[in-house]
Amino acid sequence: MSKKLGFIVNPIAGMGGRVGLKGTDGQMILEKARQLGAVPESPRRSAIALKRIICIKENIELITYPHEMGEDEARECGFNPTVIGSIRLGRTTLHDTENAAKEMLRLGVDLLLFCGGDGTARDVYNVIGDEVASLGIPAGVKIHSAVYATSPHNAGDLAVACLEGSSSGLRLRLAEVMDIDEEAFRDNRLSARLYGYLKVPYQRRLVQSGKSGSTHEEEASIDAIASDVINNMQDDCLYIIGSGTTTRAIMEKLGLENTLLGIDAVYSKKLTGLDLNEAQLLKLTEGTRAKIVVTVIGGQGYIFGRGNQQISAKVIEKVGKENIIVIATQNKILSLKGNPLLVDTGEDKVNQMLGGYIKVISGFNERIMLKVAT
Repeated sequence: MSKKLGFIVNPIAGMGGRVGLKGTDGQMILEKARQLGAVPESPRRSAIALKRIICIKENIELITYPHEMGEDEARECGFNPTVIGSIRLGRTTLHDTENAAKEMLRLGVDLLLFCGGDGTARDVYNVIGDEVASLGIPAGVKIHSAVYATSPHNAGDLAVACLEGSSSGLRLRLAEVMDIDEEAFRDNRLSARLYGYLKVPYQRRLVQSGKSGSTHEEEASIDAIASDVINNMQDDCLYIIGSGTTTRAIMEKLGLENTLLGIDAVYSKKLTGLDLNEAQLLKLTEGTRAKIVVTVIGGQGYIFGRGNQQISAKVIEKVGKENIIVIATQNKILSLKGNPLLVDTGEDKVNQMLGGYIKVISGFNERIMLKVAT
């Protein structure tokens, strides 16, 4: 008997990332993202996952929603999907995701594969709870939830293993669905909430962990790291400062205005850009030597591709791996439990360039070499 694979794409997920909007919840924000030149991320990422599943297409029935919510990508990748439901083309909402999940639950899918971010995971959870195995293909700006594969490739491979039941190392586990208040996020405040748990196929290093933040006990360590970075700053170099509390300490120690959840720039220890998007970063780096300062997402290990998509593959390639400064407290490093650092820039060539080992500043005059998985 063939297995049933449910497939849902949130066509607007991730569009706000490179243009610095920190999400696309709400029609007004979506329109603003389009005006700034944002392009859809989820169609390409979902297609990457589906291409890993094509090897078992004769043994599965792929059930999806019309057009941009899965049908287009399925047909592009060589599937002949069962298409259910209806949508308003170009005007999809969270209710379409919920309706799709509801129908797939009724049809008894063996695995529900969805592409989006934390909001999409929340919409799926609202309908299916932990009744059906489900897995996310990462495409959102903010992904705090532990229900996503570490990359679109790995989402496809996990789906195959789950549907075939051929991997002895594969098990189902309950994973957290987290989401944040996007309005507070844009106002430089982070307010995250646990909504529930989805039942996810799990294999170590293929599924991301939930995000863990900095603690008050780490303040001295963060201050020491900031002092180290500032002590080694060069006057003739542009510094692109990534998002997060660890990087914010650098800006505060310099006495500069900063964007906790955005990307800022410093030249000669003076502010040259605040809450920058990809296009602005590319313009700032023209004809200028530049370095990128990013921190590690605690518990997950990402240094690129989660919450800092403004520092895109184009920006990273232009600056070069040798000019990337990674900072992290010892507690953040320990929270990875021996797992490598992760990158998900959306471009395989740049992911490969970032692979290998990278130096991480973990204190004043303290360095540790950590592996970056590709």
